[in-house]
This record gives sequence, C-alpha cells and structure tokens, in this order.
Amino acid sequence: MDPTLATRALAASTEITTAALAGDDPDSVLPLVVRRAAELTSADLGVLTVRAEDGRLTVEAAHGTGEDARSVVGNVLSARSAAARVARSGVPIVVDDLLADPRTAPFVPGPLRGYGPFAVVPFGTRERRLGALAVYRRRGGPPFTPVAVDLLHSFGAQAGLAMVLAEGATARQRVAVYQERDRIARDLHDLIVQRLYAAGVQLDLLDRRLAGQLEPQDAARLAEAVDQLDQTIAEVRATVRALTSADPTEQVRAPDLLDSVRAEVDTAGELLGVRPTLEVSGDVAGVPVPVADHARAALREALSNVVRHSGARSVVVRLVRDGYGLRLQVADDGCGIPPGVTRRGLRHLEERATAAGGRCTVTSSPRSGTNVTWEVPLPDAAAAS
Repeated sequence: MDPTLATRALAASTEITTAALAGDDPDSVLPLVVRRAAELTSADLGVLTVRAEDGRLTVEAAHGTGEDARSVVGNVLSARSAAARVARSGVPIVVDDLLADPRTAPFVPGPLRGYGPFAVVPFGTRERRLGALAVYRRRGGPPFTPVAVDLLHSFGAQAGLAMVLAEGATARQRVAVYQERDRIARDLHDLIVQRLYAAGVQLDLLDRRLAGQLEPQDAARLAEAVDQLDQTIAEVRATVRALTSADPTEQVRAPDLLDSVRAEVDTAGELLGVRPTLEVSGDVAGVPVPVADHARAALREALSNVVRHSGARSVVVRLVRDGYGLRLQVADDGCGIPPGVTRRGLRHLEERATAAGGRCTVTSSPRSGTNVTWEVPLPDAAAAS
C-alpha cells in the first residue's frame, strides 16, 4: 500500500475516533465517516447505511458531487440488497458494474443508476454490526482495486469500532448523570426538607409560646416566615419529583419510602425529645411512587400535629402493607387535639388519602391521645399479601 495513502487512512481513523469519543452528535460524525471513505478510495459517491432490526438499511449519510448524495439520504434499502447482505455477513462485495451484476442490479435505486464500479464493506464490529459503508464511481470509471477495498474494509471496521465505543461511553455518561440526579434528589429530600420542616415547627412552637406577647406586625411576620418555609418545602419536593423523573430508557429509583419514614421519625424525635417507636410490617419497598409521595407527606403532617399540639410522652408510628394496601398509623398518648386548633393539617391528610383512593380517620380525646390512621389501596395488594 502507498505509504501516503496509509498515513491518510490512519489520520482519517484518528479523526473519526476523536470526534466520536468526544461525544459529538452522531449526525455530525457519520457524514465525516462517509466523506473520508470517499476521499480515501477516490470515489465519486460514498454512502453510509445503518441497519434496523428487520434487516433493512437506511441511508444515514452520503458524500459526493451534485444532487446524488442529497437525494439518497433517507432511502430504505431492501433486506436483500448487497449492502444489507454485507451488513449481515461481514463479507465485502465488489462489482465492476452495478447494473450488470446480478448481486446488485435488482436493487439499484434510480438516483444511483448512473454509477458503475461499486464496493461495499461492513460498518461496525463483528459483535456489533451497525450497517454498511459503500463507495461508487461513475459508469466508465476504473473498478475498485483489492488494495482500495481492503483499505475501505479496515477503515469501516475502525470507524465502526469508534462509534460502538462512543455508544458505550454515552450510555455510561447517561447512567452517571441519572445516578447523580438520584443522589441530589435524596439529599434534597432527606436533608434539606427535614431541616426546613424542623425549622418551621420550631417557629410555630415559638409563635404559640409568645402568643399575646408580640406586636401584631411581628406576629404577622412570624406567621409569614412559617408560610414561606412551607412553600419552600413544596418547591423542593417538586424539584425532587423532577429529578427522579428518569429518561424512559433509564428509570431512576425514587427515594426509598422506608428510609424517608425513618428520617421523619428521627426529626420528630429531635423536636419531641423522645424518638417515636417505628413498627414496619410487609414489603413496603415496591410501593408505587405517587402513593409513596402521599404517604411521606401524610406522615409529616401527622407527626407535625403531634409535635405542635399533643405534649405526648410516647408516639408509635406503624407502616403496614397488607391485603388492603398501604396503611400508616400515628398514635400518641398526648392531650388530644385541643379545641380551637385549626384542622387544616387534618384536612390535608384526608385530601391526600382521597386523592389516592383511600381514607383517613382520626380519633382524639384528652385521656387516650390521638390516633391517625391513613390507608390507601394498592393495585397489587393481593399479590403483596
């Protein structure tokens, strides 16, 4: 082989590999592959086809003079065409005249009937055959020599390998991005939301202790600060949901329900001075994300009521998945729900249960404390039980 040609081939392969592994869009790399293939073989037209699952090939890129290159892009080739056979077998096909050779004559599209010499080689690797790389010369031009075909075959393999490696690198990068999103979502939920929630409860308790001692404008500012914290928590939750909305091809695991329940219990324990008892029954790992989101919010609301109003010395949190579905219970030995206290939080519990197709019941008395039972059905509850 001409040393100059070998040097050009090596330079072209290096250029393709660099572009592919740099993460460039395949739509820009494939035209570069076919352009360099046409230049290396002194062809009038180069065509790169990509294989579909049904065996047919689609022309993804072409390079040549005139309108021929643009007119063939997007064409779908028969699974019986020479290019399709090469893509399946990995064996190049070379003919001196497209219209005279029985291997190619039946499958020549109209825009390519002005070409004669033709060579097509596999594009990709033995394990991952992406398609075929073909070159053409005008009718009457010299046929492709064995040296040119060998060069094209080697170039197609090297360029295809670069694309395969790039696919793997892109997939790993995508997984890494989703894993990082998952980590950020967990940190937001398990750290930031918990701290905001604790700060909001402490401000609310401070407001109650200083009731009647604050100027009206100061009391209003304190109430506004609590509302702003509540709003911030809602916005962080929305961000968490957005972060855990994975690409359809790569599902990212949502924050674990049991981990979230433990974190809520820990936060309530810090505020109460005594950690609630947590009892778990059944497999709660597979609870659908929307139901798990409702359950987290319901637990936070129930524990918030305990911290703010009950004066409880002991609290029990039960999380159960059984034949009905998911049941969450928060029981305390406090003073019950004081008269005159707004029931906005309890309404939120009921609304969330209703939204999930379930129910919420609350019993409360000064003697026995308060018992909140929040339960929703699950589609696969029978299987889970």
